[in-house]
Amino acid sequence: MGFQDNSGDIIFDVVLTDEGRRRLANGTYEIKKFALGDDEINYGLYNITASSFDADLEILQTPVLEAFTNNLSSMNSKLTTYANNDLLHLSVFKLNELADANKTHTLGTFVVAVDGATENNNDAPTATTAIGVDNGAVRQGVIYGQSRNSGNYIRIDTGLNTNQVNPANRNQYPNFLRESQFLIQMDNRLGFITSWDGKQIASQAAPVDGDGFATYLLTVKDSLFVQMNNDTSNSTQTQVIQGPRGPMLWFSIGSSLSLQQNTYLFNLLGSDGTMASTSSGTQAVKFIDSIIKITGINTGYSINVPVRYVKLA
Repeated sequence: MGFQDNSGDIIFDVVLTDEGRRRLANGTYEIKKFALGDDEINYGLYNITASSFDADLEILQTPVLEAFTNNLSSMNSKLTTYANNDLLHLSVFKLNELADANKTHTLGTFVVAVDGATENNNDAPTATTAIGVDNGAVRQGVIYGQSRNSGNYIRIDTGLNTNQVNPANRNQYPNFLRESQFLIQMDNRLGFITSWDGKQIASQAAPVDGDGFATYLLTVKDSLFVQMNNDTSNSTQTQVIQGPRGPMLWFSIGSSLSLQQNTYLFNLLGSDGTMASTSSGTQAVKFIDSIIKITGINTGYSINVPVRYVKLA
């Protein structure tokens, strides 16, 4: 991936994804929809003191990214058109870490312990090597990827994040801004989506692509994954959205069989390091850093959740 010179003529640099190439090969390729994004644009470059002809000159000449096919990296900032010109607030996604069960690890990421030994020494939480326990309790931000019974999970809240609209004024939160469907994209080689309690695996709505990424489509009908946030209080102890709230997405992560049984992907994609084990010190580990991308179907708003997969070295 690189940058292209955008100081002259407009350049169209187009590549097909793996799915696009597959459809082109079997004769079913057809463009029916498209999306636009402005990932490269820094609107802070707009010069309000310049003439109307030059105010956005630096923005127009900003280098653009070469086209690339990685689903998880492209189109993070989709452009959306709304017919209402009087909208003062738009819906956003925010990571909710207010409860102990959905806080990130002290490393600033969610940590998936990929096997029983890494989780809690195969149910011996007083042993000293596991990184998923702290003084006999599940460590903050650690998700048990194999047993899937840590009780920790990821929660994404949606809504109008403004103190200008009371959370109880739901009529000021238009339905077309409320999300009813969420796309979750993640590296299928590393893990899969489960319900918040780890008991149910999410069904996939699309096949795994050539880069190894799986796409899940979760809707408000999937009550184990998506629930309405009916809290209309101004509480900052439980809520991260200040104004009216929409559906919240909560889920956990299971580790792939490959990560559970061997270190091949850790050696291929990851690094070696150390992490706090029990109260007695640190433990040598192998880890892979990744992200899970969540996108709302209605608004195109997306958020990236950092995840670290960890295995005892």
